[in-house]
Amino acid sequence: MNWFESLRGIEELEDASLDPALIAGFEAASAAACERPLRFSTPTFRDYTSTELKGCSKNSFPSFSITGGACGLNCDHCQAKILEPMIPATSPEILDMKVRHLVHTQNLQGFLLSGGSSKRNEIRYERYYPVVERLKRDFPAMRIAIHTALTDERGARAMVAAGVDTAMMDVIGADETIREVYHLDRPVEDFEATLAALCATSMEITPHIVIGLHYGRLLGETRALDIVSRHPVNALVLVVIMPFYAAPGMFATPDTSDVGRIFLEARRRLPDRQVLLGCARPPGMHKRVTDAYAVMAGLDGIAFPADGTVAVARAVGRPYTQEHACCAIKLGRNRTAGAASSCAA
Repeated sequence: MNWFESLRGIEELEDASLDPALIAGFEAASAAACERPLRFSTPTFRDYTSTELKGCSKNSFPSFSITGGACGLNCDHCQAKILEPMIPATSPEILDMKVRHLVHTQNLQGFLLSGGSSKRNEIRYERYYPVVERLKRDFPAMRIAIHTALTDERGARAMVAAGVDTAMMDVIGADETIREVYHLDRPVEDFEATLAALCATSMEITPHIVIGLHYGRLLGETRALDIVSRHPVNALVLVVIMPFYAAPGMFATPDTSDVGRIFLEARRRLPDRQVLLGCARPPGMHKRVTDAYAVMAGLDGIAFPADGTVAVARAVGRPYTQEHACCAIKLGRNRTAGAASSCAA
């Protein structure tokens, strides 16, 4: 039985419009992909329920926004709504207090530091670095990730000096997208320069590419993959544009087959590095198909997997684990293949 036929027996995909030719392509390239363990990430900054996996009610890995819900760019695709689920930490004192409280009450293992960008797509973290440094001193095992936005060598060095473990940034491959969607007057080269500056440090670097960022159509994704492949990143996180964040009618929803082909191309170009499917992607059947394609393309991790995704992994013979942490963070704990990690008490 080939993969396409196997998927037809999965209840959650019974009504899905699957692409037989694309699935055949996944299967043809599967020799190495199916040997890669698959990690399902269920970070605690969002409620999560599934018919196959359990979420975690503890804030073991929350996300903090230093600007609350405010963002100077207010990009067309996001409208700052991605900040809403994050815990506001609008002063260093608030961040310090909330992190220490969660360490003592909810077994916090790490956190993501984020925030809205300035009109130059920069985030002013400088006054928070002394807090990060003290937290790392007092809790050496704590893992700290940061959304960098655009920065330079000096900014990158300040992050690593404070004790940041993992740096994340969006890589955009089309000047038109930067200008029209981000309302930003900076070229693609500035994004590559940021990636280069980050990769020159000892931090783990996990850039993101948003598939369909140009109003739902593909433009610049291939160039973004070119950029990422030129630098020694630890992992690449792929996400899919979510049109419901934008003004009605502004964005289309990318076709799942187009998304799947980007997955396959990313896997081909980065054979020796982690390629992950991040939190953001359209819901419903689109998400079920997208996640199935991610499993078959050989991606290494999926955040908040859709119902049926575990069944797809089993159908194609991929071992899996679960972690209650951001997909781009490695907690350094071994798990038995096929077992889910328990929620910290």
